[in-house]
Amino acid sequence: MAEGSRNEPAMDARRFATLAEAYGGDLRRWPEAERMAGTVFAASEAGEAILKQAGTLDTLLDSYRVDDPGKALHDSILQVAGRHLVQRRRQRFWWLGLGLAGIGLAGAVAGLALVTVVTPEVQPDHTVLDANVTAFGDAGPDAENGEESL
Repeated sequence: MAEGSRNEPAMDARRFATLAEAYGGDLRRWPEAERMAGTVFAASEAGEAILKQAGTLDTLLDSYRVDDPGKALHDSILQVAGRHLVQRRRQRFWWLGLGLAGIGLAGAVAGLALVTVVTPEVQPDHTVLDANVTAFGDAGPDAENGEESL
């Protein structure tokens, strides 16, 4: 639809009041699509009353001013920010150390897994551990007597 065509519905008081609450009493702040119908409705008594009320609120809001912050507030903000920066640096250093320890541990586990997988299993020659084996050799019946061979 073209803007301002006759097919557009006329503005009613409820729609006008909603727009005035949202955008204020100055029609230049309103959306482009609503300005023409708003201008036509503003010429009526109801439109003037709604715009007057919205204009009063606009004036109150425009007149509100906030005092500049004092030096004490400024200094306290800087002091808190400085402490926060120091704390963040310490925390970053701690996490860096923890990360390096984690990397070292991961490397050790990976190395252990590699050695376990790559190293072939060593088979003993003919030694079978049984009840006749001692730390000094085989004490079984087939063992040579060391004293006789002297």
